[in-house]
Amino acid sequence: MLVALVGAPGAGKSYVSAALGECLQQFAELGETACMAMDGYHLSNSALDSLGLRSKKGAPETFDPAGLASLLRRVRSGEPGTIYAPDYDRDLHEPVAARFAIPPGSGIVLVEGNYLLLDGGRWAEVTRAFDVSIFLDVPGELRRARLQARHVSFGRTPQQAADWVESVDEPNALLIEASAVRATVRVDAEALAGELRHLRCAGDKTA
Repeated sequence: MLVALVGAPGAGKSYVSAALGECLQQFAELGETACMAMDGYHLSNSALDSLGLRSKKGAPETFDPAGLASLLRRVRSGEPGTIYAPDYDRDLHEPVAARFAIPPGSGIVLVEGNYLLLDGGRWAEVTRAFDVSIFLDVPGELRRARLQARHVSFGRTPQQAADWVESVDEPNALLIEASAVRATVRVDAEALAGELRHLRCAGDKTA
């Protein structure tokens, strides 16, 4: 089963994906749960420079949806052997190959990302690949504060971070929010994260 975890930047997708994947592993009857991220399909910085898109990094046109759709088809086909998926390295600020491993026979594959519910161009192929899609709702003020802190941690000044949030992240967030109508279900991201933290703590105590 292919499951999309979708939300705007700063919605907490990475945490929810990792925590949910860990919790699902407790149910042997579901088979193994694998996780991967859409961000591995960022175009490289050199490709963005050649296309004149570096200043829009993070927008839909700065990704390779056809490559992602191809990998999802491989997962769905049940091809033998481990399938490897790329990730985005936030220290290098570049995509890196083969960081995620999807073992053969995985019962559930969680894919987290911003644009997994877009319906235009090659993104539509990505959207159609999923059996279930979960949209993570989070208050805008909290989401923007997280993004501001994230950009500062990556070396931007507070003003540069604020400018990036308003000029790049927020327009993207509006597009992502509009795609939520195609989700199977919408959930409160903070409430879900809290429940997952509780389950992880409970699991640690019984281990």
